[in-house]
Amino acid sequence: MSPTKLIKPQFLLYLLLFTTGLNGSLYAQSSYELNSGWKCADIGSVKISGYELSKPDFNAKNWMPATVPGTVLTTLLNNKKVPDPFFGMNNEQIPDIYKTGAAYYTYWFIKDFTESTVTKGSQVYLNLRGVNYSCDIFLNGNKLNKTLQKGMFLRFSYNITTFLAKNGTNRLAILVYPPDVLGNANGGQGGDGTIARNVGLQYTAGWDWIQPVRDRNTGIWDKVTIQKTGAVRISDTHVVTLVPGQRFPEGPQKPATIQLAAELKNATTVPVSGTLKFELDGKTVSKAVSLKPLSTQQVNFNDYTLQNPKLWWPNGYGQQNLYNLKISFVANGNKLSDEQSLKVGVRQLTSDYNEHTGSRQIEVNGQKIFIKGGNWIISDEMMRLSDARYDAEVRFHRDMNLNLIRVWGGAMIERPEFFDACDKYGILVFQDLWGSGDCNGRWVDPMKLDDQWTRRKYPDDHELFLRSAEDQIKMVRNHASLAIWCGGNEITPPEDILVPLRDSILPRLDNTRWFVDYSNSDAMSHNTLGDNGDGPYGIQPLSIFWEHRTFPFNSEVGSVGLSDYESLKRFIPTDHLTPPVYDEDTHKTKTDEVWDYHKYIGYDTSIARYGKIKSAEDFSNKAQLVNYDQYRGLAEGFTSHMWDWYTGFIIWKTQNPWTAMRGQMYDYYLDPNACLYGLHNGSAPLHIMYNPVNGMVMAANNTFKARRSMMLVVKTYDMTGKDSLITQVFADIGVTTTKKYFSIKKTIDEQSAKEGIFLSLQLLDADKKLITDNLYWIPDQKGYFSGLQKLKPNDVSVKAKYLNKAQVEVTLDNTQNHSLAFFNRISLVDAATKTRLLPAFYSDNYVSVLPGNQKKVIIDFKPGIAQKDLQVEISGWNVSKKYLPVDNN
Repeated sequence: MSPTKLIKPQFLLYLLLFTTGLNGSLYAQSSYELNSGWKCADIGSVKISGYELSKPDFNAKNWMPATVPGTVLTTLLNNKKVPDPFFGMNNEQIPDIYKTGAAYYTYWFIKDFTESTVTKGSQVYLNLRGVNYSCDIFLNGNKLNKTLQKGMFLRFSYNITTFLAKNGTNRLAILVYPPDVLGNANGGQGGDGTIARNVGLQYTAGWDWIQPVRDRNTGIWDKVTIQKTGAVRISDTHVVTLVPGQRFPEGPQKPATIQLAAELKNATTVPVSGTLKFELDGKTVSKAVSLKPLSTQQVNFNDYTLQNPKLWWPNGYGQQNLYNLKISFVANGNKLSDEQSLKVGVRQLTSDYNEHTGSRQIEVNGQKIFIKGGNWIISDEMMRLSDARYDAEVRFHRDMNLNLIRVWGGAMIERPEFFDACDKYGILVFQDLWGSGDCNGRWVDPMKLDDQWTRRKYPDDHELFLRSAEDQIKMVRNHASLAIWCGGNEITPPEDILVPLRDSILPRLDNTRWFVDYSNSDAMSHNTLGDNGDGPYGIQPLSIFWEHRTFPFNSEVGSVGLSDYESLKRFIPTDHLTPPVYDEDTHKTKTDEVWDYHKYIGYDTSIARYGKIKSAEDFSNKAQLVNYDQYRGLAEGFTSHMWDWYTGFIIWKTQNPWTAMRGQMYDYYLDPNACLYGLHNGSAPLHIMYNPVNGMVMAANNTFKARRSMMLVVKTYDMTGKDSLITQVFADIGVTTTKKYFSIKKTIDEQSAKEGIFLSLQLLDADKKLITDNLYWIPDQKGYFSGLQKLKPNDVSVKAKYLNKAQVEVTLDNTQNHSLAFFNRISLVDAATKTRLLPAFYSDNYVSVLPGNQKKVIIDFKPGIAQKDLQVEISGWNVSKKYLPVDNN
């Protein structure tokens, strides 16, 4: 075999450059993704070198089709070599890498692609946005990396111009190795903790909300692209927007300042001169540039003044305006060398310490924002990431009326497509770096292999951690939604990581955002209560949310999230669909093994308050009542004390990357449960609510608009549907505040004592139109919902019609003399199979309709589905399940 040339890795490319994507993604002048036609084979079955494998004449006909981007486990699943680890206890049938050894999941991946040699001066690059954990790369018989390419969270770019085949037929071969340390999945949080010796994902060794991922996510897990440019390539673009003063969403705006810089690289051996320019809001700004041979130069534009800017606001506070910005380099001779386009949200983030609450508060455009957030792990534990799934998941958070997602430190810095969706929907991002108190030594833990002093030094390679942090910061820093950088989950990184990160890297690369050293740091939320600084977790009496003062900016609170029966059937075998049984004498729950395996967390006496459990379906339906009440109560309780006790709260957690039974507002398959709509209600920007402890009726206004001349109507309804007006008064409320009106405790206690009562709160505008409403079901004096057992059936009238090709409107009418139509789940389903259309987005759900009233629900779904194939399903507490066609008129 003749010697082959080695090329050195080029400097890191700012961002994966691709031709299509959601708002905010950069793309290059000419690039495409290598996302199909890959093949793979395990290392043990391959007897020749990468030099030979990467020659087009090697016959790979019998190799297995590979999923790229993806993991080895994803490929094995797609080829039916392993059972679906999301169903039942199938995950136990898949060999775990700790027991098999690394070689079992070490794989070769090859890809043939067509790319001809280019004209003089033009360049072609191979860009890899994520490989776990290390790899060797070969192209057409040449090895591209001189040393092992290592780093799950490093992007790599190789200039392959001189290695392209003259006939245009090219073969890429990549050998992917698993993480250096495999971690023993022994049942602990992150297994035995050693998974954290890598700069990688900690959850893959298992947690209390997920089973171990058997290959530890080994693979080419993120995008691979081919990019073509001229002599000069643009990288590391950096856009900063400055919005001085206090702003409001409406009306003319004073100017904003745009600061823009970019790095240019001349890949040729001759000097290149030309013009770097950017286009924004119909204006073009240019700067002459001269580049020496084989040089890299950062170019800074003068500050640009944007007149009357359209500002970007968090969800609930204003619009998410995004500008198109294009940056390009044109060489002398008017030849375009490279260009990128991105979406820019014009806003300014600031942060101050609130001495009254003892916590940090976030401001956007000079206005303080009460944080209502959710904790996020990762979209899919097997790294099956997609633009569409990111968009759906972030939209669900928008629909919950949340304004922040915290990306937990045991996972990753999220992908640009995730941030695109957050930009689009107005969701601020609290981004942890890699680390957790569980694995990295905060607590004594008998499940861990190493002692705390040793774990405190994790990961093994601190320099790799810092290089990875630099790279990922550059990757996402231009997104309007990115608000907070965090050193780690419940623990700081080691000092020789923390100090340069805080004092050097972030000031140099991204100095406009707040950096908190760890997720429950006193700098974020001063802990005067002791213990860990977050929680409580699990089901709480509603009084706890209202009356127990907890941590002033809570980074984790809450936990339950069992989905309904249709969801359970997707991953639990039929013979295991048996409900948990709680013994009130022993205070223990007997749970089916599959429920246990999927991390069921106890509902215990909370469900028993709704009556004897008849089946798994009955259990899961009653769990939705608990879900709704819990998360509405959580949001209301925290919001009732905003700016007094709290500057924000972040729910643990709002989504699952696997089929777990806890901490989710929608299931893995993107089917929402009642948690989502309890939050949707309790977190509404303008919200009327009831304190169950002291009976106070109050409102929260999380907007910048004061409201006056509202009619506040308070009624109760008994189980027959008879109403009783308690009071109606004109009310007002100021901006970003809460207000107490009056207590109705004595009346509610009296009316609910025997069998419970329904409490209806409404706010009407000056034209008597409903602004917002809220319905509570109040238990009897023993704390049970005895009256609900007697609620008469209601054949509520339901109609559905298409508003357009991607929207259905459902109208529920309840006649005057009927009982209340209580807690109705609406679903858009396939007409033939009666299975739910997923994802679908409901303006509200689990809705109740008062006697003599009407409710409308709008359903959004993906366009292109034949209208004749859809029906609407409805079922409720006292409404029998029925299906109805959707009217085309």
